[in-house]
Amino acid sequence: MKRSLFLLYGIFCYAVFLGVFAYAIGFLGSFATPTQLDGQLEGAFWKALCIDLGLLVLFAVQHSVMARPAFKRAWTKIVPQQLERSTYVLFSSVALIILFAFWQPLGGPIWDVLNPAARGAIYMFYAVGWMVLFLATCLIDHYDLFGLRQVWTYFRGNSVGESTFVTPGLYKLVRHPIYVGWIMIAWFTPVMTLAHLVYAVISTAYILAAIQLEERDLIAVHGESYRRYKRAVPSLIPRFGRSAEAAGLAEQT
Repeated sequence: MKRSLFLLYGIFCYAVFLGVFAYAIGFLGSFATPTQLDGQLEGAFWKALCIDLGLLVLFAVQHSVMARPAFKRAWTKIVPQQLERSTYVLFSSVALIILFAFWQPLGGPIWDVLNPAARGAIYMFYAVGWMVLFLATCLIDHYDLFGLRQVWTYFRGNSVGESTFVTPGLYKLVRHPIYVGWIMIAWFTPVMTLAHLVYAVISTAYILAAIQLEERDLIAVHGESYRRYKRAVPSLIPRFGRSAEAAGLAEQT
């Protein structure tokens, strides 16, 4: 019974993530969702800006703090280790749901691309960003990253074991393809409003800070293997024609 409940919990957390993922495509692209990143300002500008900044900080703190090894060690004294990743995914999803619900558009377009061909190209790169993000999670074990492998392995009565260090596909070009996709999603828009600019700038700043924290943790786990990989492969901007020297990557975001 316990194993079945753990499995159902993991599936529930993953289902919530899928719903949030689908909603985020419309929210950040400002189409087909009840709430959207862009729009006209309603109410006082500074109040709306403070709300938006608070929502972004809430997500950044939750997303980074819960991913740190020290927090995990303390957290797994409360939450079973098999459910730690699923719970992280659930909390991340809830943080995004709160952002979707309470985000305040600020109006004020920074740019507005009117040429149909140019708009189409921008939307294409926006879609590519989502594909890069999703593909990057699959390359390093999508089901492990979102907690399903852990609950399924426990359900089968096996131990989870440690993730291996691999650098498949996109990870031979850049160390953080998930973040590359995230940056593309944030910046590729035909209409850049003030709220969208706030989101893009804060998200990019968060990514640059998060990379430092994550790589510190990866070096602590993988040592010289990750140091060699870090020297060989750029962080976010690929240098085509060069391959990774490291044996591989097992990265948590």
